[in-house]
Amino acid sequence: MADKLRKKKKRKKKNYLLRLLVIIAVGVGLYFLINSELFHIDSVEIENNNYYTVEQVKEKAGIKIGENIFRLKKNSIKDKLLKDPYFENVLIKRKLPSTVILDVTERTEKAAVFNKNAYIIIDANGLVLRTADKAPKITVIEGLTVKRAKAGKPLEIEENSILTDTLNMLKSMEDSDLFFKKIEISNVIIKAHIYDQLICEGTPKNLGESIKNGNLETALYEMYSKGIERGIIKIGTDNYCSFDPNVE
Repeated sequence: MADKLRKKKKRKKKNYLLRLLVIIAVGVGLYFLINSELFHIDSVEIENNNYYTVEQVKEKAGIKIGENIFRLKKNSIKDKLLKDPYFENVLIKRKLPSTVILDVTERTEKAAVFNKNAYIIIDANGLVLRTADKAPKITVIEGLTVKRAKAGKPLEIEENSILTDTLNMLKSMEDSDLFFKKIEISNVIIKAHIYDQLICEGTPKNLGESIKNGNLETALYEMYSKGIERGIIKIGTDNYCSFDPNVE
């Protein structure tokens, strides 16, 4: 009986040793496989970029071709990209064996606030994206009192509520396929330029409501059909709308 127990224990030890050797062999094999050239990065794909080109995103990410894909520091790359205010979010995916995919969400330029001979480019939420010397092809806002403009931070101005209402109005404008070249802000009244000499005047809320319900679009269509490109469309409460052909 004792001999049987000893033999059984010996068999168990041999089985444990065999299993251990198999595990070590598999581990060593996986180590060399994972670190082989098969898993060296040979391509980086960029998805959903708009403002930046594919090559610019690649350069900003700094992913090295030839680097082992499992050693890729995704959090570090994401943090690096998110320091740029144009990037709202970044998803980094490994596509084995050797491709890295960057799926980026970019902020969109919505308006340019004119201040001290420069243009502060902001997104739909008033976040500063950059500063430009020349007017970009987006709506220019004039008349705001800028206190601080730092890239990646909300634009600090004295007329916060007016800017918020104006940005909401611009959202309604885009939804209706309208475009204002320039918006002049004075107290609570704004002047939104369709053309240089064709202006919509009223509060941001009243203009936004007129855009949403289609009244402004209808009025502009009638003017276009008559060849009118000069005058002031005054928008008030309760869908009030009047037209003055005289522009100062």
